[in-house]
Amino acid sequence: MRTDENEFDVIIVGAGPVGLSAAIELGRRRVRCLVIERNDRVGYSPRAKTTNVRTREHLRRWGLADALRDASPISPDRPATVVFATRMNGPLLARFENAMNASKVRNNLYSEEAQWVPQYILEDVLRRYAQSLPGVTIRFKTEFVSVTDNGNQVAVTIRDLDSGKTYEQIASYLIGADGARSAVRDAIGATMTGMGSYSQNYSVIFRAPDLAARNIHEPALMYWMVNSDVPSLLGPMDESGLWFFMATKLAGDVDPATIDPAELIRRGTGLSDLDIEVIGTDPWVAHRLVADRYAKGRIFLAGDACHLHPPFGGFGMNMGIGDAVDLGWKMAACLGGWGGSELLASYEQERRKVHVRTIAEAVTNFESTSNQLVQPALEEPGAVGDATRREVSEIILATKVREFRTLGVVLGMRYEDSPIVVDDGSAPPKDHFMLYLPSAHPGCLAPHLWLADGSSLYDHFGEGFTLLMADGNASDADAFLAKAKALGVPVKFLTLSDDRLRGRYEARFTLIRPDQHVAWRGDALPADADKLIATVTGAPNTEPRQSASGSPRAKEAELQNSV
Repeated sequence: MRTDENEFDVIIVGAGPVGLSAAIELGRRRVRCLVIERNDRVGYSPRAKTTNVRTREHLRRWGLADALRDASPISPDRPATVVFATRMNGPLLARFENAMNASKVRNNLYSEEAQWVPQYILEDVLRRYAQSLPGVTIRFKTEFVSVTDNGNQVAVTIRDLDSGKTYEQIASYLIGADGARSAVRDAIGATMTGMGSYSQNYSVIFRAPDLAARNIHEPALMYWMVNSDVPSLLGPMDESGLWFFMATKLAGDVDPATIDPAELIRRGTGLSDLDIEVIGTDPWVAHRLVADRYAKGRIFLAGDACHLHPPFGGFGMNMGIGDAVDLGWKMAACLGGWGGSELLASYEQERRKVHVRTIAEAVTNFESTSNQLVQPALEEPGAVGDATRREVSEIILATKVREFRTLGVVLGMRYEDSPIVVDDGSAPPKDHFMLYLPSAHPGCLAPHLWLADGSSLYDHFGEGFTLLMADGNASDADAFLAKAKALGVPVKFLTLSDDRLRGRYEARFTLIRPDQHVAWRGDALPADADKLIATVTGAPNTEPRQSASGSPRAKEAELQNSV
């Protein structure tokens, strides 16, 4: 490891959830990181509100799941429900319980339920933990200027915004987690392709202490207002009267600068005399964009820097954190000396398919907002109004369920055709946007189980690879484990007394990656352990094992192997 306090292995641009997650994933693996952020702190607006089950599983792995739960300003007793109504004082149209799988009832499919929490709260929890890691340094009011890739390192020019002075920082890698207007993306010449700015929307953060009492519907996480006046949605940001409001798909001739946000909220909710304090406004447009490249040399993009889509389904921030995890463990492996030249190349190959699939789902959800659900006579009294509301209710239940039952997207992602995953010839599980079928097919997320002692199966996985044995003689793994140790590849051998494992994993042995995805499975470990290890670590058999920076990292590799 580098010992000088001003020397770093990785520089991360952006201290949002993605950049902080990358710093945590690297910092926990003893990689020295510098995170630079042009703002003076994290967390200015709620933006994302859903921390989904997969992100919560990463938080559990980092020891932060309870910390986020405790930090939430949303009561743990608030039902995980989404309500559709004409207005906050109008007829109920439909409701979805356990939206986003946020119910606290344990489910064998995952180790952590989703959580409705403002993004700035998540950012604060991540920041506090990242700053507690010995190898992580965060500098606010610090701006990325430019980068030069010298082949075996990057030279990053950085500006201190207080003093205006610039300085150069050397590192092995640069990660651009600097959002939709990414300067790092521009630096590598990447461009966003797809459909941009195709819908105008308007978000408001406001305080209305009386809104909860005047709401005739049950407490919920989110309310969709289906009316022809202001089709919109809103939800609580705490339990003391702070709310968000979103008017969707404004007419193209509407100038956001002319909008009275308080009046917009009153019209949308039907509460014409509601006392409102506007905290902030955010006009925004929907995009469907993916970068044409995610990396160039030693420079990588993650999160909104390489993919953008409408915020319907709660995928965006969570998908970016998934980028950080995938990139983080691979970068740490290369720096630790046991990751090969193909490992980081697999980042874009694996994540791009996940992005394309998930973005398509978000766009489908966005095609059915309150604007599309409105019908003539929806708010009329009498038989005609009742019939219209029944019709709209059926449409909502049929079309919007996929937005709030998302396990097929969130947990069903898999790294098909990855160069660091060994196909076993079996058929992959059926791909479905809602239905999640746990499978140990190579590339899939390792199936979860709650164990008899109350722990999660995931709690027993190692920080590196995990070799899970469902049954049989433990000595059968000796040769493989010895070879991995000799190569400096961290592998934890895990045997558990649980008869369900064989049926769940459909193999005696399963090799699970640091990100909890399956790298290989089989009833017998291969006689040629070198080949398997070389494949899953991205190192051809003939490739020497050394650090990606070109300098010896024997001590670091030893530390990695001890994790």
